[in-house]
Amino acid sequence: MQDRSAIKKRVQELVDQYAPKAIDLARDILAHPETGFREFRTATVVGEFFDYLGLPHRDSLAMTGVRADLTGGAPGPRVAVMGELDSLIVPGHPFADPNTQFAHACGHHTQIGSMLAAAAALADPDVRESLHGNVAFMAVPAEEYIELEYRQTLVEQGKLEFMGGKAELVKLGVFDDIDITMLTHSSTNAAEGKIAYGSINNGAIAKEARFIGVQAHAGSAPHRGVNALQAATLAMAAINANRETFQDQDSIRVHPIITHGGDVVNAVPANVRMEMFVRGRNLDAIADADRKVERALKAGALAVGAKVELSTYAAYLPMTLNEELLEIFRRNAEIVVGKNEVHRAGPRGSSTDMGDLTHLLPTIQPYATGCTGTVHGADFLVEDYQAAVANPAAAMALTVIDLLAEGGEARSVIDNFQPALTKNAYLALQRSFNRRQLFDGGAA
Repeated sequence: MQDRSAIKKRVQELVDQYAPKAIDLARDILAHPETGFREFRTATVVGEFFDYLGLPHRDSLAMTGVRADLTGGAPGPRVAVMGELDSLIVPGHPFADPNTQFAHACGHHTQIGSMLAAAAALADPDVRESLHGNVAFMAVPAEEYIELEYRQTLVEQGKLEFMGGKAELVKLGVFDDIDITMLTHSSTNAAEGKIAYGSINNGAIAKEARFIGVQAHAGSAPHRGVNALQAATLAMAAINANRETFQDQDSIRVHPIITHGGDVVNAVPANVRMEMFVRGRNLDAIADADRKVERALKAGALAVGAKVELSTYAAYLPMTLNEELLEIFRRNAEIVVGKNEVHRAGPRGSSTDMGDLTHLLPTIQPYATGCTGTVHGADFLVEDYQAAVANPAAAMALTVIDLLAEGGEARSVIDNFQPALTKNAYLALQRSFNRRQLFDGGAA
């Protein structure tokens, strides 16, 4: 039996050894951002790093996902260490692509770096031989739930069923042999220390509203038209009028954008499109808010006699916590950065498809600092790549050792976990969210 403390010391040394290469790769991804289900270059770079480590991998999972597998020295459970491939669209970000405005303003490039640094350490022959189980390293697509029109075209072409990356991977069976999952996200909240754990995230559904009016000359004959933009404006006012009914404990967030406001300035807008999220702490609260939002959207159409086509899509489930797995991670994070730099995190109003996995498998998503600015904002920057890449890589790799070393804790975590949903029940729930209806305000 190998001494676990010696193995963990060796893992830390290996993370330090490989961190510069992993950080260089993260910076390369930063310089070449790609949004969800477009991350072809990013996936290629990840695959090349796996080749460098001698890890066999599968590519093109849910279009762009990559999974490499490491086999330990003895049979046992399989732990997944993950990072997310995709960027956002952030005009004005200093690293935004000048043509697309794609930018890494959420730190997913550092996730990929930390996942790969952990892979490099655990792939060391002596380390992997100590594992009583296996590790899957996953670069997963499309965590940011954006560009709904583009993703809907992929669904219509039969390339996807779900518009979020992890849901599609679940459907494809990529998680069927996984027992435990983890991912460390970037954070700008220095008050939470260098590493934070135990945060929960809201769930969300996504909606599109297409207001359909009647085009007419905006100057000489506006009375002959039906203004779809006015319908959308009234709908947003009606949504705002409902905000006082949202209860604080439900953490409801409704945030629409207009993605198409008309065609030409001298014609009454007849085709106006909106996208929005309805977020909340639990599914019942989301459903209540969704009913109010749909009522508001229909009211906007009714007020001016327009039509509105409403499309609702499954997005993310609220995150639940696995305290046993979090405790194992906490111990190892303290080894890496010190006890005073590891804090319990508060709830977040954001959403992630890691929340979906918490209903299926023992799953954690801690946070690592090293970033400044506003998440999803033009001022989001990684200032300290050691904190953002190397620290979480070491904490996750050490956690894998505690889970999979001889006499490790993985079996306890697995046996004590009660899934809220089976895979089939999860997929059925996701499909149940999807619906489309047309409301004719002119006929009401």
